[in-house]
Amino acid sequence: MRRRHSKRIALVSAAVAQDLDEDLAPLIAALRAVGAEVEVANWDDAQVTWGSYDLALLRSTWDYTSRLGEFLIWAQRVSTLTNLRNPLPLLRWNVDKHYLTQLAAAGVAIVPSEFVEPGQDAVAALEGFLGAHARSAELVVKPSIGAGSRDAERHQRGARAAIVTHVQRLQDAKRGVLLQPYLDRVDDHGETALIFFAGCYSHAVRKGPLLRVGGASSSALFAPEAITPREAAADELALAERVLDAMPFERPLYARVDLIRDADGAPCLLELEMTESSLFFAHATGSAAQFAAAILAARC
Repeated sequence: MRRRHSKRIALVSAAVAQDLDEDLAPLIAALRAVGAEVEVANWDDAQVTWGSYDLALLRSTWDYTSRLGEFLIWAQRVSTLTNLRNPLPLLRWNVDKHYLTQLAAAGVAIVPSEFVEPGQDAVAALEGFLGAHARSAELVVKPSIGAGSRDAERHQRGARAAIVTHVQRLQDAKRGVLLQPYLDRVDDHGETALIFFAGCYSHAVRKGPLLRVGGASSSALFAPEAITPREAAADELALAERVLDAMPFERPLYARVDLIRDADGAPCLLELEMTESSLFFAHATGSAAQFAAAILAARC
């Protein structure tokens, strides 16, 4: 009979991602330092006995966007066997960037976002978007379900044929499409990613700009990023807090709020990452230990 003095935790990854996840090693060390039993398990490994864990913590399941139906079926099954974090209802909501519309309706400042669904007229949708954003010299096209900047591209507004081709390629794959103006302050300021553990702010990093105009979209698990530590500004922290308060769930075990600044310098939400978000422990001393403490305190 297994002793119950320590929590048994699965850090859930994917075979293609384990060697790329820089957060795994420090988190394993931090959890073991406080007495937890820790193993890394791939979400699609049929040999894993998920019910033997007290907690299955999603970490680097970075191939889920191309296998979403399979991933959500897995998450539903595992939720009946152990404590899945973040939990299934939040995952279902967070994997699709349509959540931006709901947050905007709740008064959150977001990067302006328009969705083009499969079967919708791509040309008409683009013309409507360009008309609504007449001052935007460039725009970003990305899938509504995606991660790591895969299949995202930055286009000049005059490159209509290339934009329509990109939109239709995603539509033909039965994927929703997100159109956003390119906010060029990101070229100098970058993104600010604010990380929260158990609803409390931990640390922030600067993420350098990723998309080059006319550049091909990445097909890798994620596009390489330039990450450096950053102190979040007061207005960024205030917006991040508002984002977490506006979502239709209680604050989760972990969350990353990615912000960029608009033409007026005000922060706005680019993405809210609560599924398999990188947490950048290497850029904040003690953050892995802080997360480990939050994990052990989580209700099971």
